[in-house]
Amino acid sequence: MIVDCHVHVYPPEVIRDAEKIARTEEHFALLIGGKVHKWAAAEDLVEQMERDGVDVSWIFGFAFKDPGLCALCNDYVIDAVRRFPGRFRGLAVVPPMARGSDREILRCREAGLVGIGEIFPQGQNLDIADIRQTWRLAGAAHELDMFLLFHSAEPVGHDYAGKGNVGPREAAEFCIHHPETRVIFAHFGGGLWMYELMPEMKLYLSNARYDSAAWPWLYEPAVFSAMAAAGVGDKILYGSDFPILSFPRYKKLLDASGASDEAGAQFLSGNALSFLREDHPLS
Repeated sequence: MIVDCHVHVYPPEVIRDAEKIARTEEHFALLIGGKVHKWAAAEDLVEQMERDGVDVSWIFGFAFKDPGLCALCNDYVIDAVRRFPGRFRGLAVVPPMARGSDREILRCREAGLVGIGEIFPQGQNLDIADIRQTWRLAGAAHELDMFLLFHSAEPVGHDYAGKGNVGPREAAEFCIHHPETRVIFAHFGGGLWMYELMPEMKLYLSNARYDSAAWPWLYEPAVFSAMAAAGVGDKILYGSDFPILSFPRYKKLLDASGASDEAGAQFLSGNALSFLREDHPLS
């Protein structure tokens, strides 16, 4: 059983008008201009899921600064969830600082979406360490029983398009301010998981999870056993960052990590189902 918690899909209008959109959306321009960028529609994703044996994907559009573009992505995700019942869980993208974002989150929740993200803090001019900027977003997620997914990155190592300036310090500040909020930090939280070895931080990070998006480009296989040794084996979620990566690359790393069958099963589906409070991905 495989649940992929980090998957991008794009409405046809965004793919068609990408160059035009990029003129006013700098972060979008940066990412689509990268060497590894790929486009994918919902149909492309379903085909890849069939090839790889993925049961369920958590899908979302691109986190634009423009609320109208975010709403377009959300409409596409809502429609995809309805067209492929049981195969997708949907997340809403919003510009958190824009007026009306709380209404868009409510609209998406009423349409069946389960989370908010992937939010690009730097690309959307959001300081997640500043409670004055995050309280409304965190409050909406908590009140509507939704989770948040933030892009995050390691503060050291090589640079790459869209790496951004949100690392473990900023992510930790968010959780200190909003310990009640269920939140996933992409890309292993930029190393935030290491600080769960500190008793006070383990408490603050009780509702934090870490996805594996871009693992093949960031870490050796041993990161998996290191996280297990740090006591966060039940908090790692498989996320592919499709369409730029897909399951076979992660399967090689998981096999090379020496993880037990039980630990592998928790990583590939069990932890995600527990986080989403589901017994089975097709329930």
